[in-house]
Amino acid sequence: MNFYNVRERVGKTLLGQKLETDAIQHQTAPNFIALAVLASDALSSVAYATEEILIILNTAVIGSFVLLGFRGNAISIPIAMAIATLIVIVTISYRQTIFSNPAGGGGYRVAKENLGEEFAQITGAALLTDYILTVAVSISAGVANVVSVFPKLVTYRVEMTILIILLMAFLNLRGVKESARLFAMPTYFFLITIFIMLGLGFFKLATGTLDTVHDVEAIRHDVLTPVTLLLLLRAFSSGCAALTGIEAISNDTQLFRQPRAKNAANTLVVMSILLITLFLSITILANAIKAVPSHEETAISQMARTIYGEQGIGYVAYILTIAGAFAVLFMAANTPFADFPQLAALHSGDGFLPRQLTYRGRRLVFTWGILTLTICSIFIVLVTEAVVTRLIPLYAIGVFLGFTISQAGMTRRFWRSGRLKPGQIAHGLETDITYDPRWLPKLLISGTGASVTFIVMRVFIITKFTSGAWFIVLLIPSLVWVFFRIHRHYKETAARLHLDEVPVFEEKAQTFDPAIHKELAIYFCDTWSKLAVNVTEAILQRDLPLYIIHVNVNPKRAAGFREWSDKISAKNGWDPQITQVVEEPYRDLYASVARILQELRQQYPTVYFEVYIGALRTHFPYSWLHMSTDRFLRDAMMEVENIALNIKQVNLDSLPLPLGFKVTFEHSTDHHHQVSHASS
Repeated sequence: MNFYNVRERVGKTLLGQKLETDAIQHQTAPNFIALAVLASDALSSVAYATEEILIILNTAVIGSFVLLGFRGNAISIPIAMAIATLIVIVTISYRQTIFSNPAGGGGYRVAKENLGEEFAQITGAALLTDYILTVAVSISAGVANVVSVFPKLVTYRVEMTILIILLMAFLNLRGVKESARLFAMPTYFFLITIFIMLGLGFFKLATGTLDTVHDVEAIRHDVLTPVTLLLLLRAFSSGCAALTGIEAISNDTQLFRQPRAKNAANTLVVMSILLITLFLSITILANAIKAVPSHEETAISQMARTIYGEQGIGYVAYILTIAGAFAVLFMAANTPFADFPQLAALHSGDGFLPRQLTYRGRRLVFTWGILTLTICSIFIVLVTEAVVTRLIPLYAIGVFLGFTISQAGMTRRFWRSGRLKPGQIAHGLETDITYDPRWLPKLLISGTGASVTFIVMRVFIITKFTSGAWFIVLLIPSLVWVFFRIHRHYKETAARLHLDEVPVFEEKAQTFDPAIHKELAIYFCDTWSKLAVNVTEAILQRDLPLYIIHVNVNPKRAAGFREWSDKISAKNGWDPQITQVVEEPYRDLYASVARILQELRQQYPTVYFEVYIGALRTHFPYSWLHMSTDRFLRDAMMEVENIALNIKQVNLDSLPLPLGFKVTFEHSTDHHHQVSHASS
């Protein structure tokens, strides 16, 4: 038994049967499950957003300071109300985004469509960074709640966090539908337990029976600062962690059933109502019980313990509430596990990230995207030691940068819509834009959203810069630079390999006849390019009968191969059966190649097979950007006897670039002139 067979057996046992590519259209979920999967990130933030506000206010000499009638730490209530207003603005803006881009992709597609590739990559870098931090923050916060109940586990905080991240990765590798159904239960368990606690808390508050917190060691500061506008802005920016995750639904509309846009928009509204209700309620009750920021016990734990008590059934209710908070924080990490691979695949498909990120695994999920997210989030946890307060300064800058660019893009889209006449269509990079009679109010909504989120982002950078935000300020432009270096390499590679015209071969390709030929050359070809021409010429010079086989793991590439094969066969007088497309419904190139060779061996037991593979070679680090299929297809050859493997290598750097070649990027302005009238 070889390594591949062992891997397949382990994969089947742990992850389940392979799913066919055509099954992707069935990997959807009803609204109530999609809400649990995509809203868990946003809803989970209520478990720590209020606490982050209190931590900042705790550094101040509050005294008798009064703001809008609120005294002391109760200043957190008007701050929370301001944040709730911001949630409303962002929700309305993203609802418009969903209807304008029902295919998903959220801010990335909006930026690409309306502002160009440069802004799209900035948005993508911000969101990808945010998803990595969301995993680290959510699970670290969940573990913090467990430690509140079982203080002896504090020394294992990091290990517990990493173990849960690995478990999340494993569950997501099992597929969309399976993970969605599993993750729905903890989210709704959290909603039930938290609403029961809040309901009882407000009842006790109304009846004057609500107790206050005791036996909690508050965070102590050697130096207290006066209440200034800067301190209030710091508290506001920390509480804005409550907005993280709002964009998730617009990014992953593919999870919803048809009509996708309507279902996604309705789910977004429900999520925001729940988010605002929970955030304001927790903030009000936290002040009512006089909750204090502490390294030993979270605000949610203090609240549940105070409301329920610590004896009998009250203690059981307290444990269930903490379990619910832990569960939703645990599930919150699933939103990035759903959205990060999708967004990374979009980047990869556009040529800004390695092509491997577009690969769908045995359960139709983007395997390399999930693994990348897992590794990066574990690294962040190790660096910050799973302490939420250390993670928060890194957290929201990317979120609000994405908000700002996305809503600026929507503002420009509605402005363009208003310039059209009824019946006209402007053809954009991703979607068509038509005249919208309500373009002005929509423009004002998106413009307001862009302006407000830009201000919040600036506040966050200023107030959190020395606390770690500087790292994100440097990281995002660095990532964008890497994206464009990758893109340049892919563009140059395509230009070097591109066929300007249909090739004419000096030697005539022979049609295989088992009655005559004792040898057969088999060339596994991905696409027709200068590499494919070089390999084919090498085979023809040996005067061997030839099969050129393309394994269809990507319908678009297979269609391109067929089109070029027809042209080449017609121009060179080839028998059409020389070029073949073999369907591979499970996207497994190894298994397909081994199966093809085994079938040919059974059909022609005495024929000697000469198998050819083309390979590109380039210098480090760009060599990592290519699949190097020759390396793992060599193992597939071992499944069949009497086979010789020939690898035709081409040094990519030795191929000349076309004269006048220049890397260019698409912009929406390139399409302004492409305006047509809608047909009747």
